[in-house]
Amino acid sequence: MKATEQTLQQIERCIRRTAEKIPANPDTSLMTDIHVRVIQDSGEVITYNDNDVEIARGVVEQWIGNTDDDFYTAIPPIIRKCIESQKALVDNMGIMKPYTFVLENDEKEPIEELYIVDDDLVIIDTDMMMQDLDKDLDDFLDNLLKDA
Repeated sequence: MKATEQTLQQIERCIRRTAEKIPANPDTSLMTDIHVRVIQDSGEVITYNDNDVEIARGVVEQWIGNTDDDFYTAIPPIIRKCIESQKALVDNMGIMKPYTFVLENDEKEPIEELYIVDDDLVIIDTDMMMQDLDKDLDDFLDNLLKDA
């Protein structure tokens, strides 16, 4: 699925509203996750705190009535791109670190971690981080056994 410029703007607006409602301050919130719930039928993107209290909401017109079977596997890169474009706001929210943006479907089931923030570490794409991990571990073990 290719996102239009309008789609990116609509998602970024929702992320910006979320960050504005959790401003940076010395008394950080005990919240540990931002839940990004996307409702496929209506195109709604809603962010929630850990207690399922709504923080912000927006509508992505391109997603209204979308019936693609791979919808929830196609949208994470789009949302990640939007979070990354708002990085300065997102990384300075008044939330206790580490915290995560978690994508959920309309039934509140977690689908994927979109963005992980720790003090000095930000992980944008966990799939890329884990890519070729098996090969790296096999190579490490082979080298270790050669030396033994």
